[in-house]
Amino acid sequence: MAFAVCLAKCVGAPKYCSSLMPAGLPASMPLFRGSRLGSAGRGRSHKVSMTTTLPPEAKEVGKTKIHFQPREVHEQVTHSMPPEKVEIFKSLEDWAENNILIHLKSVEKSWQPQDYLPDPSSEGFIDEVKELRERSLELPNDYLVCLVGDMITEEALPTYQTMLNTLDGVRDETGASPTSWATWTRMWTAEENRHGDLLNKYLYLCGRVDMKQIEKTIQYLIGFGMERATFISHGNTARFAKGRGDLKLAQICGTIAADEKRHETAYTKIVEKLFEIDPDTTMLAFEDMMRKKVSMPAHLMYDGQDDNLFEHFSAVAQRLGVYTARDYADILEFLVKRWNVEKIEDLSSKGRKAQDYVCKLAPRIRRLDERAQERAKQGQTCAFSWIFNKEILL
Repeated sequence: MAFAVCLAKCVGAPKYCSSLMPAGLPASMPLFRGSRLGSAGRGRSHKVSMTTTLPPEAKEVGKTKIHFQPREVHEQVTHSMPPEKVEIFKSLEDWAENNILIHLKSVEKSWQPQDYLPDPSSEGFIDEVKELRERSLELPNDYLVCLVGDMITEEALPTYQTMLNTLDGVRDETGASPTSWATWTRMWTAEENRHGDLLNKYLYLCGRVDMKQIEKTIQYLIGFGMERATFISHGNTARFAKGRGDLKLAQICGTIAADEKRHETAYTKIVEKLFEIDPDTTMLAFEDMMRKKVSMPAHLMYDGQDDNLFEHFSAVAQRLGVYTARDYADILEFLVKRWNVEKIEDLSSKGRKAQDYVCKLAPRIRRLDERAQERAKQGQTCAFSWIFNKEILL
């Protein structure tokens, strides 16, 4: 899903700028901020102002903490791109059909959550559930925190589809538009929908997590309204589950990671095409996003108790190696190499500065990762409502 957010920022949706960078790194450190896709350095640029959503404020009323609706800053506008840039995406309709839609699978060829879960219609259903629960006992609590966080990120799917449908040139105008971009959004959403369903049902059946607290977190997140990053995260959780003897869970996470890999390929090709058509503006967008950091809306996750829930979840994921700052740096290096960022020529002065910035950023991130590891040794703990308020080392 992370790459969907990257594309959104490249075409102008700044309200989704926060952190895919693991916890423990400075907020000022950066992956595209919503940018102006106007001609860099020529004439008057098309000014874009979007709504930025901030976490809700909480107030104590008696003994009850009441959380209000998220605050919005900046003015809401109708259009995310100037008209000439909208035309670029319209001109790419045939290209998207031939190069992007091929990364989707038909329903009949797709796996479904039930393929990996006990069959409720079979006589052996209860025994299968018992076996699942016994296997899950080998999973440590901190791993469950990471698995729940991954699931909640997937369950925030309505937020991602809403985000994509705010973008000029690619939005689904009717809910059934036949354009290539709209078709991609709907079918990508349908594929992603299975990920949260599968992880949710597994966690429900294992009996080791507080489903009500998890469900509250999901509702908060959607109400508040990353593919290589999620591919890496699910892949690492699969390896961890296999190491703990839960081969079925490893298969579940590995299957989801394979989906994310297909989606990553599609989004990577889209940005690659933008570099080909408008290299200067795309370079500036890349730099802008890296300075602001890439995020998915999951950074707003809240369970009704912990105001810093995403930060704490990310810290656990960093410590376990599920998703780390090293992974973040690896993603950046992959993108720079994949898009031949270092070799792009005929840039404006601002474009060249942007190019220099993004090409030198990965080593800086790795140095900060070393500092984050030192901070992790301090032994701080946090109680997670998802696992019945058990204390977990951050």
